[in-house]
Parts: sequence; C-alpha cells; structure tokens
Amino acid sequence: MASESGPGSTNPLLPRRRAPPKGGWKSALFIIWVEVAERFAYYGISSNLISYLTGPLGQTTASAAAAINAWSGAAAMLPLLGAAVADSWLGRYRTIVASSVLYIMGLGMLTLSSMFPSTQQCGVAAGSRGACPPSPVQTAFFYISLYLVAIAQSGHKPCVQAFGADQFDATDPDEAPSRASFFNWWYFGLCGSATVTVALMSYVQDNVGWALGFGVPSMVMLLALAIFLLGTRTYRFYGSGGGSNGCAATFSLVGKAFVAWRKRSKGAWPELERGDGELAEDAMLAEEVNGLARLFPIWATCLLYGAVFAQPPTLFTKQAGTLDRRVGPSFQIPPAALQCFLGVSMVACIVLYDRVLVPVARRVSGVASGVTMLQRIGTGIALAMVTLVVAALVEMKRLRAARDAGPVDGGSGAAVPMSLWWIVPQYVLLGAADVFTMVGMQEFFYDQVPGALKSLGLALYLSVLGVGSFISSFLITVIDGITTRNGGTSWFADDLNRGHLDYFYLLLAALTSLELLAFTYFSTSYVYRTKAGNNH
Repeated sequence: MASESGPGSTNPLLPRRRAPPKGGWKSALFIIWVEVAERFAYYGISSNLISYLTGPLGQTTASAAAAINAWSGAAAMLPLLGAAVADSWLGRYRTIVASSVLYIMGLGMLTLSSMFPSTQQCGVAAGSRGACPPSPVQTAFFYISLYLVAIAQSGHKPCVQAFGADQFDATDPDEAPSRASFFNWWYFGLCGSATVTVALMSYVQDNVGWALGFGVPSMVMLLALAIFLLGTRTYRFYGSGGGSNGCAATFSLVGKAFVAWRKRSKGAWPELERGDGELAEDAMLAEEVNGLARLFPIWATCLLYGAVFAQPPTLFTKQAGTLDRRVGPSFQIPPAALQCFLGVSMVACIVLYDRVLVPVARRVSGVASGVTMLQRIGTGIALAMVTLVVAALVEMKRLRAARDAGPVDGGSGAAVPMSLWWIVPQYVLLGAADVFTMVGMQEFFYDQVPGALKSLGLALYLSVLGVGSFISSFLITVIDGITTRNGGTSWFADDLNRGHLDYFYLLLAALTSLELLAFTYFSTSYVYRTKAGNNH
C-alpha cells in the first residue's frame, strides 16, 4: 500500500511530510478490538446453543450435544479453506472484510429464525417435547443460518490473527519481543470478550428472548467491521494483494513442493550445482514439504484436546443446569453463564504467565520465551487431563446428591440439592489448560509453517479444535446408541440424574493420558524451524 503524505506533498517547493509509521501496537490494537467484537458475536450464539436446541427446537441432550459439536467442528475446520483463499487470492485484509459481511448476514438470518413459533410460545411445559414441535422450515432455516456463520468464520478466524501478527517484524530486534507478547494479549482480549458475552447474553437469552439474544451479536459484528475499516490507513501490508502475500498461489505452491519432495525422495535429481536456480528451488520446496510433514505428529497428538475443549458449551452447561444456581432470594444464574469462570481463569492465567512465569522460567532455562512452545502445549494437555478427572469426581458427587434426595420427577430441569460452586473448579482448570495449550498452538503453528502459508498455519491450529469437536460428536453419538440399545439408559439421558456423564469424562481422561504420552514422544524429537521473520 502506498504511503499517503497528505495534500500538497508532491510540490517540491513545500516541505515533504513524512508518512506515519505503519504497523506496530497501534495497528495491532485495532485488530485486537476487532477480534474482541467478533468473539462477542460468536460466543453470543455458541455458548448457549445447547439451551436453544433442547428448548425451542425440542432436541434431546445427546442429539443437541452431537449437533453442536459437529457445527463447532465445521466452524474450526473451514478456516483451512479460508486461509488458502486468503493466501492465494484475496489477501488477508480483503478476506476479513468479505467474511465480516457474510458473518453479519448469517447472524441476521439466525435472529430471524428465532422469531418463528417455539415450544415455549405454544405453552408446552419444559421437558414435554412433541406437543408443539418446531416446523421443518424453522429447523432448516436455523441450521442454514448457523452454518453460514461457520463459513463466514472460515475467512475471519485465521486471517485476523495472522494479520495482527503481520504488524510486527520478527527480524527487527525491537519488534520481535512485541510479536511474541502479541499472542498472549490477543488471547487476553479474546477471553475477556468471551467472559462478558456468556454472562450477558446467556441471561438475555434465558430471561428476555432469543430474538434479542441473537440480534445483539449481529449488531456487535457490524461494529467489528466498522472498527476494522477505521484502522485501514495504519496497517502494514505485505505483497500486492493487500494481505499476506497477494497472489502467492497457496495450492500451486503446495503442489509444486510435493512434486519436488517426491523427486528428492526418489533421487530424481543430481547434486545441486551453484547457479542452478531450478534445482535450488526444487530443493527449497522439498524442504518445505518436509517441514510441513514434521508438524503432522504434533497436530495429531493434540486432537483429543479439541474434544475436551468442546465440553463447556455442551455437557458442562447441561450439568450446571441441574445444580442449585440461586444467588440471593430470587436471582438464578443461567447455566451457560458459568462459562464466565473459564474466561476469568484464562485472563488471570495469561497475566500470571506473561508477567510472572515467563520471567522466572527465562532465568532458569535461558530460553527467551521462558518455556518452549511444545513444553507449553504439553503442560496444557496435562492440565486438561486433570480437569476431566475433577469433572468426573464432581459428577459422581452430583449423582450421589440426586440419589440421596430421592426420586426426581421433574425431568431434565429438576435441580439437585448441590451448590453451583462445586462445578466451578473444572471451568477454572480448563481455563488454565487453554492458556498453555491454545496460545501455545497458535504461536507454534504460526511460527513453524513456511513463510508463505502463515494463515494456513493458524488454520492448522483451528483444525485441531475442529477435528476434536468431530471426535466428541462421534463419541457421544456412538455411546448414546450403545447404551440405549435394548432399552438401556443413555450416559447422556435427558434427565442427567439417570445418566452417567462421569463415565464419559473418565473415558476422555483416559484417552487424553494416552495422547499426552504420544505428544511427549514426538515433541522431544522435534527440531524447530529457524526463524526468518515474517517471510512474506
């Protein structure tokens, strides 16, 4: 993007006005605020979807949890396509703008879909499904709107963060530390936004109405687009595309690299001679493929963390809905609002990590970042395993409390004589795990992919969450089918007092422990790429 010097700057008789510096924290703050607004919009609909599906849409707990996990998986996997479009065609800036417009359209349609008649409007009691089922049109329109949001996020999610990191030059000794800190404060803004969102929007949706509950996120997303456009003149762009690298032709680059790698693996070319540009390029592309291939074991051994990450907006929320959530004489905390503890834990841990743990670890290890990226991810996976064990123990206590209270006839909405504070530790622990694993994966995949594929690197991190959500959906569907065979009771029964979420949490904990062993094995032999700046 050409620098703009203002009116009269082309007159040689007038003093030339120096163009303001591009990039840095000034530009990054604009982009962080865009992410704050976008996360408000996203969590404004996703954090309480389980209540909407099991309420107005009349679905069972198992089918609703599986559907939400499948949608979350799609929303996390589609950024692989969005990143490729940004890197090869539109550039990050244009992709963000186009995705934001699509985002606003999807949220507007979702708001409209919630205005159709629901079971509540028909006067059907909670838990009595079938007397006034939603029309097929309402259900279809809802899911079309929901998946339109997922498609919109596919371009928004990987590009906004990569575009923010672009504002710092890793080869500049003054800017390199700022870029490392950017990932922490990026996640700080994301977590702060999510915390406010789940507290505010879950109350609006449960107590005011779903039309307003979905309408506010659509307006906030409109604000996000306005903020992003406002900062345009301050951004640092790379390449002619106004984004990551303009016409880098991601798919072509990957294809050529794979061909070069096959030639090299089969010994199809001789030793390189100085000045042989084509062979040198082939060798470089082959090395890029080797670099991408080395990321696969790390990616694969993080997938189950994505399944753990999928639990708070689904089964954790249904679990919380059975507890005594009264605060004061009349106020009752919405079940989804307990996800605030997840955000509060993340915000607190990010500050402690960035300001306390990293300086201490830096003095001990001599590593500039305190701990390596893979050590950070591994610590988070271990914390996730502890979280699942704690969640299982809390669920066991909740089931004992339900049995001690005698038969419960109120269905899935019946409260157990057990305080909501018992469930808070699993949110806090998972928040701490997220700070280590999620931020570590963001930095690792951004840092370790080839320079022309930075957006794709962040999409790889998001795909961990996507595949993990699909794994969670698959497990819930299979376990529900097996446990209900021959008239049995599902682990995910609509009345959770007759289900066994504790078994499901213990199963995930066992799988996560195996994942941690595999991750430790592959991470100890991983050799980091040499940093080469932004490599645009």
